[in-house]
Amino acid sequence: MEIFLPAVLGELATRSVSFVINKYSKLPVQAMEINLERILLRAQVIVEEAEGRHITNQGMLLQLRMLRDAMYQGFYVLDTLRYRAFQEDGTGDNTVRNYSWALSKFSSAKRLCLSSSSSTKASQELVAENVLDNLRTMILDASESVMFLTSYPRLGRQPYNMHILLGNCMFGRQMEMELILHFLLYTQPCSGRHDRFDVLPIVGPAICGKSTLVAHVCNDERVRDHFSQIAFFKHGTFRDEDINILTDRCTMRHEKHKKLLIVFEVVGELNDDLWESLYSLSRKCTTGGSKIIITSRSDKIRKLGTTQTITLKHLPHEAFWYFFKVITFGSTDPKMHPRLAYLAMEISKMLNGSLIVANVIGGLLRTNFSIQYWCKILKFLRESVENSISMHGEHPCDLLAENKTGYIRRLGTTIEDVFISSQYQTCSSQEELPDITAQDVVYGGVKPKGAFKALVWKSQLPPYRCYINIYEIQQLQTRLVKKRRAE
Repeated sequence: MEIFLPAVLGELATRSVSFVINKYSKLPVQAMEINLERILLRAQVIVEEAEGRHITNQGMLLQLRMLRDAMYQGFYVLDTLRYRAFQEDGTGDNTVRNYSWALSKFSSAKRLCLSSSSSTKASQELVAENVLDNLRTMILDASESVMFLTSYPRLGRQPYNMHILLGNCMFGRQMEMELILHFLLYTQPCSGRHDRFDVLPIVGPAICGKSTLVAHVCNDERVRDHFSQIAFFKHGTFRDEDINILTDRCTMRHEKHKKLLIVFEVVGELNDDLWESLYSLSRKCTTGGSKIIITSRSDKIRKLGTTQTITLKHLPHEAFWYFFKVITFGSTDPKMHPRLAYLAMEISKMLNGSLIVANVIGGLLRTNFSIQYWCKILKFLRESVENSISMHGEHPCDLLAENKTGYIRRLGTTIEDVFISSQYQTCSSQEELPDITAQDVVYGGVKPKGAFKALVWKSQLPPYRCYINIYEIQQLQTRLVKKRRAE
């Protein structure tokens, strides 16, 4: 009997699971959307509750990260199902329906668009079923962890609208933030070492949020209370005046037996002499418990770490769409404007995962809820991406990240081209910001001669970076003459 009962229960469980799978696999699209929306609401409740608490358990952080990623994927699939009808009829605008997609094989945007346009209804529904089953399984797996959430202290949070909250927080970096906080507040000095500090390397591509992430963590009240001084350095070389400043700070803090946090952003490749200077100085004058965070695009800094390196990547497309949708629609429910929501999905594919461009374009779209205007923006972005890939084999955002010259055509005109020679970051307190904005350049509101600067975007997060492009506008005839001379 003891052997027979478990066998019967196992058989019943297997049949129950098969019944559920068969039931949902035969759901009509409308019912599938309803079930997916319900399960996403449950996942969203768990994720938002977790994000409102200071969680230190690394396993729980990893589980929540997986659930968060699955939630973003679920929202993306749900929106794809909702708005695919507009993909078929082109939202009533021929520029969306009939636009020739002739991007090169290097374009990630092309890959996304082709995968969306070539997918059949059956395959989309199959993906939705898999996402639904995956979310349901992950929520069941996380049920025990949810019970422990109440044991973690709450974080102070103001009652923002979601679009305001996303504009003032590090979206999609909750796990990385907690890892840095754990390193700063709880990691004990390495035993058996003569060093008096620990080093955390943070590696990632250009403009993925490394400096913003660190500044966001350093702005945390717990970090400010834990360290008596936080010193930021960003230079291609470690200058004498930096050493003097750090020496003064270290000496003053050493006398009071306080801890120092040094944040060092490596510009370009890591200079060994630069690191040796910082390493030697830190070892001599910092007290026990002082720490260093070093950020760079280069993997070479991994060897400097005394703890596991944190690697940042650009957001997955599903998470990026979630961010862009909230930023674009603000307090407006996207379901009230399904045609615009479809256009927003298409626009998000053109942005190459750039949060800076997402904030700029999202702000433009939010000022004018017109289908014709959004179609015009979509056509402009598609042409810009296609021209860039045709001329250089890369997306415009990738060209700027590599300090290469990018190219766009001004909105509504075919006789003027805009070349973007470079992009750099600054703080509003360090230099006077240009009066011209990137919107002025694109819309044709200004016609300066020669190279000029224009403000692209000003971040609302510490360290409040301002992103500035250097442009040059050329008449089409002038550009053709220069090209012929070069030949």
